[in-house]
Amino acid sequence: MTSSPETRSAAHVAHVFAAADLFVTSGANLGDGLAEIEDLCAGDVYELDAMAQPLRLALARPRDGGPPARQQVVAPGSEVGDPGDPVALSARLTLMAPDGQKVELLLLRHRAAGRASQTTLYALPLTPIAPRTDYTLLAAEDPPDELRLSDLICLSFHRGTRITLASGAQLPIEQLTAGSRVLTRDHGPQPIRWIGRTTLRARGSFAPVVITSGTMGNDGDLIVGPHHRLFLYQRDRLPGLPTAELLVQAQHLVDDDTIFRRESGFAEYFSLVFDRHEIIYAEGIPVESLMVNEATVAALPPELAEAVRSQLPGLSQHQHFGVEPDAEHLGALRPRAIRRGRARPH
Repeated sequence: MTSSPETRSAAHVAHVFAAADLFVTSGANLGDGLAEIEDLCAGDVYELDAMAQPLRLALARPRDGGPPARQQVVAPGSEVGDPGDPVALSARLTLMAPDGQKVELLLLRHRAAGRASQTTLYALPLTPIAPRTDYTLLAAEDPPDELRLSDLICLSFHRGTRITLASGAQLPIEQLTAGSRVLTRDHGPQPIRWIGRTTLRARGSFAPVVITSGTMGNDGDLIVGPHHRLFLYQRDRLPGLPTAELLVQAQHLVDDDTIFRRESGFAEYFSLVFDRHEIIYAEGIPVESLMVNEATVAALPPELAEAVRSQLPGLSQHQHFGVEPDAEHLGALRPRAIRRGRARPH
């Protein structure tokens, strides 16, 4: 029997900002917050309100025969809307920070159930954003028809990526199985608990990042999802950060030379889960495993999320102690500086 919107549990959890929290400080829409795509102007400069607080948005999977893939409904426990309210993807925005880094946002449209005129917009950052920082709008486009919120976090390692085993040997990720013992940075050899796999068209937010062989000391090309994080140890800790050990999204390393986005065909991604959120070695580079907690599991494609919950009941991990730098610090992590970073021997 299909449960009602009021009783269905969350299939995805995200943290969003009210669209008004991102307002224009210079440009045609001076003083206005983010708006529908037809009202946005390329070149407008946005700033995140210093008092803005992210809101927890819990979404339930639509019923069979219900809304299209780009639309979901609010689940219980959400700080946005009421259970059953529809939420749809409205636009995908690309902005540029002062240091030249590109920032992606999804614009979500929430509608109070039964009241079409009462709609509210929210911004879901796919990369960290900081207050009191100028973000220039470069492009606003309709999201692809097949884009699902749940697809955006499960992108880890591309087929063919060689993972370092406990023995020191390297094996392509598609040859690993649950129980294979992998070398971790902090806890030595650890068995794989679960392996996820998904195939997506390699464009936009799904296009992998290619770190060419030798760029960061890697043995071969490392190909990962744009939001997958690499572990970097900076000998000189950046001011304002509590540790020299950083987790940096692959897309922030792109220089369109030796590190670039590859948009063509399809990408087959694999994710590895251990008892803890681990740092492992892919093509010799220290990288994170898939972190299993409410937000990450709920953000997986439905079939993967169900597999994780059924095979790993009760598993809830804490993030590795490495820090993910926000936009304010990413400017100091230019590709040349990043390449000098090395994982500290443990």
